[in-house]
Amino acid sequence: MTRLLLHACCAPCSLEPVRLLMDEGFEPTICWTNPNIQPTEEHDRRLAELRRFCEATKLPLIEAHEDYTRWEHAVAPIGAQDRPRRCRACYALRLAEACRVARAEGFEHIATTLAVSPYQLFETCNEVLEKLAQAQGLIPVIRDFRPWYPEATRRSRELGMYRQNYCGCRFSAAEAVLDRARLRDERRAHKKARAS
Repeated sequence: MTRLLLHACCAPCSLEPVRLLMDEGFEPTICWTNPNIQPTEEHDRRLAELRRFCEATKLPLIEAHEDYTRWEHAVAPIGAQDRPRRCRACYALRLAEACRVARAEGFEHIATTLAVSPYQLFETCNEVLEKLAQAQGLIPVIRDFRPWYPEATRRSRELGMYRQNYCGCRFSAAEAVLDRARLRDERRAHKKARAS
């Protein structure tokens, strides 16, 4: 087995990456560093669920440094106006810390669970991970876990895991509310059109 540090955004998104990476011969250690998650109660709830998952599956968990002040200064000012730029800055902050931990703890390989969600900016996330990993002398393990998102959703529900409905920051929470309202309105319009 090859040791790998797996940056995790939450427990549900960890399910399939852990399984698939283990099938490839990797031995994952989970790394939590997500200063983007707001409010504090949400952050703590996601971390508690990840701790429970790691304990149940006997996966090692490293709770890395979370620089909330840096997130507020480097990411928050971008705000809702430029999601691609905001997410790139957020990925960079979180994955830089994960890479620092990987190097300090003697890992050669690093990956992230962000690559499972179809709501993430997949190419951007992987570009950031690849650049940061190579700068630290690490091997980025880039996988497209998105096809397994429905399976991760199903399994997490079966396991009774807490499932959040937004990425983590206050901007993504507002965007998720708007997206859900838009989808609701589209369903209503479609239903009304079919009825007439």
